[in-house]
Amino acid sequence: MTGRAEIEQAVIAILAQQLLLPPEDIAADARIDDLGLDSLGKVEAIFALEERFDIQVPFNANEPDQPDFDFSSVPRIVAGVERLIAQRVA
Repeated sequence: MTGRAEIEQAVIAILAQQLLLPPEDIAADARIDDLGLDSLGKVEAIFALEERFDIQVPFNANEPDQPDFDFSSVPRIVAGVERLIAQRVA
């Protein structure tokens, strides 16, 4: 089972990789828009999350700012990943 702390750590690591920042520069409550991640970075981060957690994120690449998956902040991404993992297990 994947715990919340592990998910949060992975989300931060993936975002840090996209932003070319050390993970410690990304706060656990950071908002994605405040970090300056562009739409391509968001898509690449979503692909990385899918691969890391073996999930399918509902995401429309034609409307990257209107996802069914809330990608607005680290806590919301973590919650979304937790939900998708739980659905996969169920």
